[in-house]
Amino acid sequence: MFCRAVHKTWPHTVSKVSEWESDLAEAGELTPEVVDQVLAAHGDRGRRAIDAVSERRVKEYRDFTVVVGHREEYVVEDDSCDCADAEYNLDTDDPDELCWHAIAVRIARAVDAVDHHDMWYSEVREFL
Repeated sequence: MFCRAVHKTWPHTVSKVSEWESDLAEAGELTPEVVDQVLAAHGDRGRRAIDAVSERRVKEYRDFTVVVGHREEYVVEDDSCDCADAEYNLDTDDPDELCWHAIAVRIARAVDAVDHHDMWYSEVREFL
């Protein structure tokens, strides 16, 4: 028998990110349903992330994962990004708040759409 007192003291909440990631892993591709979930969870950030993945702008180097933006390249490590949005606008205590670069990395990895480069980004960055 289910005890309501235990339920009240042990809330089971799943983040929006966990939900779409789970469905994306199950589908293995960006289905319309998963796209809707990403957009519902992240709005314009989700749209920009999906666009970046479809345009193969998520790059994996030996030392970093980089998302190519329209003006700059952004380094993403463990959902941390060096973009201004991540630095100034996101609540770091909320696991659902990610910049579009971090969302793009998660999506690209899940659907095997990362562009792999067998070189060090720190060396490539010198030429940019």
